[in-house]
Amino acid sequence: MSSRRQHVSTGSPFEPKVGISRAVRAGNIIAVTGTAPLSPEGKTVANGDAAGQARRCLEIIQSSIEGLGGKLSHVTRTRILLTRIEDWEPVATVHGEFFYEMGELNVG
Repeated sequence: MSSRRQHVSTGSPFEPKVGISRAVRAGNIIAVTGTAPLSPEGKTVANGDAAGQARRCLEIIQSSIEGLGGKLSHVTRTRILLTRIEDWEPVATVHGEFFYEMGELNVG
């Protein structure tokens, strides 16, 4: 694989405004920027629903990784930021839907 960088955008209006790409691949490494639960138009989705917002974020992340030739099973680390600690369980459940396959935990 070439050492040139590949970028992927989700089409969010904030990416060019802030000067970011959703994800960047350099060699075998894909880095994904912090992700918010936004629609393609830049509107927050699932207001008041932490699980719905987590699902939207992980859909965006999955699409970005796959757009650069990766898979969620290649992910080695995730980080979740909550504004309400009470939301940890529904958010963790959604995280598990994306990262727990066939009884094997993919994220360390």
